[in-house]
Amino acid sequence: MIQNWRFNPKLQQLRFKLLKDPYYRFQTGEEILLAVQLGIQINPNNAMVDDWLRLPGLSIHQARSLVELTCAGVKFYCIEDIAAALSIPVQRLLPLQPILHFVYYDDESLENPAELVNPNTASVESLLKIPFIDIDLAQVIVQNREAFGSFRSLADFQKRLNLSTDVVAQLMYYLKL
Repeated sequence: MIQNWRFNPKLQQLRFKLLKDPYYRFQTGEEILLAVQLGIQINPNNAMVDDWLRLPGLSIHQARSLVELTCAGVKFYCIEDIAAALSIPVQRLLPLQPILHFVYYDDESLENPAELVNPNTASVESLLKIPFIDIDLAQVIVQNREAFGSFRSLADFQKRLNLSTDVVAQLMYYLKL
């Protein structure tokens, strides 16, 4: 089972690949489930072509079509919406459902969207673009990630960096975990 990756060299190697390569293309449902356990998610409403191409069974044409639709303002609320947009049976997409994280935005937040930064892959320079992050915190984030691995969630991020709830309340609008 996926939970026992620590005892399985093959799963350890896959875990390493998933954490180090943000464009790794998943091959199986098992890989998708491991990615979900590692905190990897794809938001269909802001996914780019590279994000869609990580998913098994999706072509470049389909990925581009989905991105064009979201850029034109189409919102995906569930896996059935994606299936309809691609004119394929929903059953074909069900194995992808665990990694798809549907996020909804109100109209006001869409007018002034914040560019979300993933602290699991961001450089110090990228982190510095986030309000409330100074050079010291950006360096600590990268050092902590390199020493202890990816942040699993916002709560894990807060705990490992010993951040106050006020700081996390401000940062959560700029982070993609």
